[in-house]
Amino acid sequence: MSDQTESTNQTENSESEDTITLYERIGGEHKLRELVDRFYDVMALENDFKGILSLHPTSLDGSRDKLFWFLSGWMGGPNLYIEKFGHPRLRARHLPYAIGISERNQWLTCMASAMQDVEIEEHLRDHLLQSFYQTADWMRNREG
Repeated sequence: MSDQTESTNQTENSESEDTITLYERIGGEHKLRELVDRFYDVMALENDFKGILSLHPTSLDGSRDKLFWFLSGWMGGPNLYIEKFGHPRLRARHLPYAIGISERNQWLTCMASAMQDVEIEEHLRDHLLQSFYQTADWMRNREG
């Protein structure tokens, strides 16, 4: 293969990866729902996550739906959350809950575990965890 052909193929592959949304890369609606359900299952089943679980209502059904709807739009899929509730205003919506480093880390650990359990490819998991970390850290509203 010539250097020019190889360079063209690399450019085309890079461009096609850039146009594919995270929603598509993760596997669309079914895979995203599986991820969100596993996330809340991990949170509810593991004692290490009682702190963050206590910030949620007894029934996690509404929380499951809201996270699924939000992540759908955030990942480039249908803007389900915005269609139902308007702009997410994440920080404002979470201000009533004491979120510190422990809660941030619990959320991230639940999500990392869920992504591994539903077999999100490692490169995509790493990318998502970086983005989730930035958002989760921004949500902190107390020290510790």
